[in-house]
Amino acid sequence: MVTELIVGIFLAGYLIIALEHPLKIDKACVALITGTLLWVIYAMYGADIVPRYNAEELLHFIDTHPAIAQLPAIEQCVKYIVDVQIIEQLGEISETLFFLIGAMTIVELIDVHGGFAIITNRITTRNKTKLLWIICFITFFLSALLDNMTTSIVMVMLLRRIIKNYKERWVYASMIIIAANSGGAWSPIGDITTIMLWVRGNVTTPGLMPIFLPSLVSMLIPMFISSRLLHGIVTASGSGSEASGSWLKIITRKERASILLLGVGCLVAVPVFKSVTHLPPFMGILMALGIMWLYTEIMYKHKVCVDEALKHRVPRVIRRVDIPTVLFFLGILLAVGALQMTGVLASFAKMLDDNVHNVYLINALTGVMSSVVDNVPLVAAAIGMYPLADAVSVSAAVDPEYMSAFMPDGIFWQLMAYCAGVGGSILIIGSVSGVVIMGIERISFGWYLKNVSYMALIGYLAGIGVFMLEQLAMGRL
Repeated sequence: MVTELIVGIFLAGYLIIALEHPLKIDKACVALITGTLLWVIYAMYGADIVPRYNAEELLHFIDTHPAIAQLPAIEQCVKYIVDVQIIEQLGEISETLFFLIGAMTIVELIDVHGGFAIITNRITTRNKTKLLWIICFITFFLSALLDNMTTSIVMVMLLRRIIKNYKERWVYASMIIIAANSGGAWSPIGDITTIMLWVRGNVTTPGLMPIFLPSLVSMLIPMFISSRLLHGIVTASGSGSEASGSWLKIITRKERASILLLGVGCLVAVPVFKSVTHLPPFMGILMALGIMWLYTEIMYKHKVCVDEALKHRVPRVIRRVDIPTVLFFLGILLAVGALQMTGVLASFAKMLDDNVHNVYLINALTGVMSSVVDNVPLVAAAIGMYPLADAVSVSAAVDPEYMSAFMPDGIFWQLMAYCAGVGGSILIIGSVSGVVIMGIERISFGWYLKNVSYMALIGYLAGIGVFMLEQLAMGRL
């Protein structure tokens, strides 16, 4: 009965999150309520749940804490939940959140200092097909370094300066959604779901390389299809080639270029930092933020004649960071952690293993689901359902070949990074880049479904096919 209650609350919260826009209720508050409420229920009924799923760990905790040995069972379980499980969960969650805050702040620093304008102002072509290709490839590689939302906003703002006709812009904006989601999937610092898998150790930087080609194909096919619908020269919007911003008043072109290069260099160096030091990625991103902070402080130190209100120092820039998004991740990861501790995810994983037992089909379905509901909880649930396998567990498994897919850099995790990231392009509400562009350009759900969804679906399935061919060539299929 308790398990059904926990699952029901989670599904209710999930539904409200999925209906965020029609209900006009911010998903962050729903995620926080759902996550904390599940832990409250778990603690209230811990005496029934903990001995069932964590009996050995509970006994070890009692043995190492003699002072609680005489307490009633319910108090022992609550102490175990509070002193062990919540602490462990927060430790894992904090790694992801600190990484996100650091990366988002660096991106904001580049943005407010006009660094991205150096890239966008170099696009001068008016040929529709050529412009589409340039925008798609810039978006694809830029989203591998930045978050999808920032990349999408930068590229759509560029479109608004270049293209006057809003129906034409919708075609380009839709391709930006696909390119951003595809580009973020193959990079350890790209899409949030890939970041989650990388931070947890499910995939490594070299281990993500097999999904580069599938991700590229998932963009190329929709790009080829949509380019056949574009002919002639775009009608210029006449708004000018230079973006407006307060940075124009105080930041030189050389300083903008230095901030862009330093920021991107710091982001790219984070995977190298992890490989060399073997420290968690959030340590690298915090060091990178510290370097950017120091650089901007030195830069502004020499601008004594500039009004302090015009200086974009880090304490001011960090206010622009999307904290509700960070709190949304916190709430979702807390909720998924509660599902993991109560055995719900293990039971669901067993059901999938017994009835589906195919990592390709499980991931393909996950990707399609991510076009309807948020991909963050889907990936978080997958991480909780399938613990990382090692050589011992693989050799002891009934089906060693199937179990090997869940080892670090295993087929399951590689394909999960691809499917969760790229699958969100099938519907415009399936990714943060889609939702952001939907809001900026007022693209209707029906128009995207009719004109773009089939392209995104074809590209998504083609990418899975390319991944399977890669595995066949390597003898892993």
